[in-house]
Amino acid sequence: MARTLRKHRELVKFAIVGGFCYAVTLVVNYGLRLTVLERKPVTALIIANVVASVVSYFLNREWSFRTRGGRRRHHEMLLYLLINGAGVAVNAAPLFVARYVFGLQHPAVSGLAEEVSDFAFGMVLGTALAMLFRLWAYRTWVFPHDDVRPAPDRSEVHAQTAPASPLATDSPGA
Repeated sequence: MARTLRKHRELVKFAIVGGFCYAVTLVVNYGLRLTVLERKPVTALIIANVVASVVSYFLNREWSFRTRGGRRRHHEMLLYLLINGAGVAVNAAPLFVARYVFGLQHPAVSGLAEEVSDFAFGMVLGTALAMLFRLWAYRTWVFPHDDVRPAPDRSEVHAQTAPASPLATDSPGA
């Protein structure tokens, strides 16, 4: 199991960042829906995804894909923003279709059915589709080259931070 996790550590890290950003999206989305955007669920979801995308950039850049890159920072960020713009659209599309094409909104359906539909199509299906799209697009365009920023060797880091031996002294006559 540990060998499999190490082999796929980039995917595991991406999933952890994704889980954290999913929670950010959930909190922002429902925070907006329960307050200022009560009757605008698609807008609330789009805003929540934009906020989570900003958080995601820094976490993915510095942790998930830290050994990848190959582009200048401003070029990388522009590609990231374009990919996430498309990702936000992919995420919002199922909710938009459910509400405005299939008519799964009040008064056509009950309030409970509307909430379940919004969650299923926006937060579950939309997020899953956007996650698959983003993983592919980040690896393909944003962080295309592997091992351009190699991670430091753990033994070197440990040796640099290890405390000095109490027996070693620099004083003369010791």
